[in-house]
Amino acid sequence: MSNLLIQNLVKQLQDVQDGDLWLDENFIKKIDTLTPEQALTRPIPDIHSVAEIVSHLLEWRRDCIRKLQGQKSTLTIESNENWRSNNELKQIGWKKLKDDFYASQYHLIRLIEIRDDAFLAQECGTYTFQALLEGMIHHDLYHLGQIGISIKLLKVHGLLK
Repeated sequence: MSNLLIQNLVKQLQDVQDGDLWLDENFIKKIDTLTPEQALTRPIPDIHSVAEIVSHLLEWRRDCIRKLQGQKSTLTIESNENWRSNNELKQIGWKKLKDDFYASQYHLIRLIEIRDDAFLAQECGTYTFQALLEGMIHHDLYHLGQIGISIKLLKVHGLLK
């Protein structure tokens, strides 16, 4: 029972969250020091706030977790929870949002680290679990870059030092 591919995916998930990546960034480095005001501010009207992006990532992780648990996927691009408003997120709170985001990664890893590599070839809707998990990593990295842009724009506008 080999799980080298699973171990590699787990390592990538951990690295994006808090690892020592070659790109010298991860989610904890990017978002942990932000205040609620900074996280919930759109740097310009058409750019998402950091909190909006984190919430978006969290919802897709939750959907991935549901799939890994054999449940039906309910999230779509059109779902209200796909992109929650800053007003909704203020009600949730920045600390809770971050805590839930970090916990979702832990939960996701716990669900896959016990599997063997054969699990990755199993179908999950119209794709395999391997495609699902690799897609989650790509999605995380894409939005880590967006968070970086939002933070730079907050600095340009004097909302962050």
